[in-house]
Amino acid sequence: MAKIKDTDYLFLSTRIRALERSLLTRERMERMLEASTAAEAIKVLQECGYPEVEEVTVDSVNEMLSKVRERTFDDLYLFAPDRNIIDVFKIKYDYHNAKVLLKAEARGVDADDLLVDTGRVPPEELQNDIRTSDFRGLPGQLAGAVVRARETLGSTGDPQLSDFVLDQAYFEDMFELARKSESSFLEGYVRISIDVANLKSLVRTLRMGKDADFLRGVLFPGGNVDAPRILNAVNSGATLTDLYATSLLHDAAEAGAAAVSGGGLTLFEKLCDDAVMAYIGNAKYVAFGEAPLVAYLAARESEFTAVRIIMTGRLADLPADVIRERLRASYV
Repeated sequence: MAKIKDTDYLFLSTRIRALERSLLTRERMERMLEASTAAEAIKVLQECGYPEVEEVTVDSVNEMLSKVRERTFDDLYLFAPDRNIIDVFKIKYDYHNAKVLLKAEARGVDADDLLVDTGRVPPEELQNDIRTSDFRGLPGQLAGAVVRARETLGSTGDPQLSDFVLDQAYFEDMFELARKSESSFLEGYVRISIDVANLKSLVRTLRMGKDADFLRGVLFPGGNVDAPRILNAVNSGATLTDLYATSLLHDAAEAGAAAVSGGGLTLFEKLCDDAVMAYIGNAKYVAFGEAPLVAYLAARESEFTAVRIIMTGRLADLPADVIRERLRASYV
C-alpha cells in the first residue's frame, strides 16, 4: 500500500473546515446556560446539526449524543484516507462496553442500557463473545485484555483492577493505531492523553496517602512525562509543578497540587482536559493533512462532554455559574 500523503487529505480537510463552523461555540454554550428552560437550551443544538428531542431527559440527551457521534464517525469513514485515525477515537467505546459487560457478568445482572454503539465492535457481538468465551474475532489488544480483565475480576473481585487491565490495553491499542497511521500529530494526541491519565492517577495516589509502589501499578507507559520520571519525582519529593513545569499540563499540575492538599477536583479535571484542547488547537494552523481530522474528532468528543454537562446541570436545576465552572475550553 502506498504511503498516504498530506495532499491525500485535501478534500477531507476542506470538508472539516466547513464542519468546524457547526461546532458548539462558547457563545452557544452561554445561550444554553441562560435559556429559560432545559427544553429551550437544547434547541440551541439544532444550529449545530443536532436532531430535535421531543422530551428532554438525561436518557434522551444521551441517546441524541450517541446518534450524532455515530453519524460523525460514519461520515468521516467515507472520506478518510486512513481509517486508523478514526478508530483511535472509536476504540474507547469498545473498552467501555467490555468494562460494563464483565462487571454485569460478575454480578449476574443485565446492563444493556449502559452499552454504547459507536465502537469498532457491535455491543451485541462483544456480549456474545464474552458469553461464549470466543474472542478470536476481536480486534487489536481487546481480545487478550478481556481475558485478563475477566481473570483479574474473578480472582480479586476488584472492578478497579479489572478496569486498569482494560485501560492499559486501550492505550496500547491507541498507540498501535497511531503508529500504523504514521501520524506524529496523532501520536502526540495519544501521548498527552496518557499524560492526563497518569497525572490523575498521581493526584489520586497522593490524596490517598499511598506510596510509590502503589503508584507504579497504576501508571501507563507512553506519556511525554514517562512513568520512571514520575516515580523518581515522588521518591525525591519533587512537587507536581516542578514535574510538569515544561508540559502542557503545568496549570493542571498546579491545581492537582491544591487538590492533594485538600482542595476540590473540579478545576483540576477541567484543566487536564483543557491541556488536551491546547494540544489539538495546533491543528488550526495546518492547511491540510491528518491533523485537522484528529483535531475535529477530539473537538467533537469535547463538545459531547460539554453538552452532557450543560444539559445534566439544567435538568438538575443547577445555577448557571455552577455548570459554567465545569465546562472545558472549546476548540472554536
